[in-house]
Amino acid sequence: MKKITFLLAVTAFLVTAKTNAQEDATRDCQIKYNLFRGDFKSKKYDEAFVNWTYLMENCQDLSVNIYKNGSTLAEDVKKDPVLAKKVYEQRLKYFPEHHDTKNNLAKAHSDYATYLIKNKLASDAEIFTILETAYKISPKDMSVKNIYKYFQGVTDKYKDVEPQKVFDTYDDVIESVGEKLDDYTKKIIKLTGDSTKVLSAKEKRYLRAYTINSKALGQVEGGLDNIISEIATCERLIPIYQRDFEANKSNAVWLRRAVSRMFNKGCQEDPLFETLAKAYAEATPSPDSYSFYAGILEKNGDASGAAAMRQKAFDLETDPLKKAKTKLKFAQAALARGQKSKARSLAREALKFNPNYGKAYLLIGRAYQTSVNSCGSDEFEKRMVYAAALRQAQRASAVDPSISSTARKYIATYRANLPSKKVIFTKGATIGSNYTIKCWIGETVKVASSGK
Repeated sequence: MKKITFLLAVTAFLVTAKTNAQEDATRDCQIKYNLFRGDFKSKKYDEAFVNWTYLMENCQDLSVNIYKNGSTLAEDVKKDPVLAKKVYEQRLKYFPEHHDTKNNLAKAHSDYATYLIKNKLASDAEIFTILETAYKISPKDMSVKNIYKYFQGVTDKYKDVEPQKVFDTYDDVIESVGEKLDDYTKKIIKLTGDSTKVLSAKEKRYLRAYTINSKALGQVEGGLDNIISEIATCERLIPIYQRDFEANKSNAVWLRRAVSRMFNKGCQEDPLFETLAKAYAEATPSPDSYSFYAGILEKNGDASGAAAMRQKAFDLETDPLKKAKTKLKFAQAALARGQKSKARSLAREALKFNPNYGKAYLLIGRAYQTSVNSCGSDEFEKRMVYAAALRQAQRASAVDPSISSTARKYIATYRANLPSKKVIFTKGATIGSNYTIKCWIGETVKVASSGK
């Protein structure tokens, strides 16, 4: 009996000792962590590094901040590639599914890839693997440069052997970027919608951040479009979609992407476009599918049916930004048919739902540009049409940071085509005076020179 009592006492003592040791270790970790965080926030990096080293060895699963802040210490402060790799690998081991906004795992992969690229510490293949991992988690949380780099890698790897994978990747990224852009647009409109409102310092900081992020994401769209345009030709798209149609004729996502790509690349004249558009409308009645089908009806001579279908598409949509996109799609179709005045009217309707929709202004500018030779009887009158187009491009740049880069190109082109000083003088006009453009445009603009 005494022996049993003794053994129980020893066991209890050992359990208690183990528990106390665990509690001591936990307490030490928490103390070290608090000291580390305090020093890190105060930018006392040398002091922070001492406690951080302890945390990396003894408290690996305490907080993801050990790795989030630790990457700064390893990469920027110590500039130690070996240590940076350890931070990256331990984060993946102890926080493999940490997906909250501030500490997103996709961002961790993307940031590590950036570090490797900057310091030339990995091959292109190794970088691509890391970016692919980040992409699979969340494309929108990757850096702008890395999204572009990843897509370029996909294109180089698959454009000849599996182009559909390139198209799918493009669509995934563009949709993700589009969602993010819409979110920023809503936030910008909320801050700038009331011209009488005076923004606080905090709101100004937010507006600046939203504007910068929108501009960066817009550059991603433009960059990806440049890459995809080289391989997404009608000659390449049509055989692929013909081959895969039977297997995907009820696949709404596949159909939407196929129809959208053929529309954007100007492949509507091929009979396959009508087949795809009809299948898309049948697979998923939606504003988007009805919009495309309306174009088919109009092409086949059913103008009233097309108008009714467009209205149906518009009425189904509830989100103002998506309503704007739907209207712009109608405007694009009208412009493609040569209905310039109607295209402008539809683009202006789009702007009622999203006053920051730069693409609508650019479309109006393009409509003006295509009317240069029909809206004037001499060189001065014709070139003044570019002044109206220029004003639209300038408006686009002013309200929509996501297309500022594209808008600047239009601005440069339109400005270069304004009348020269000699042409203005010969016409008897004065720079800065008002001039009303003839024909359907009917806008009054200031006489301006190309500078030549």
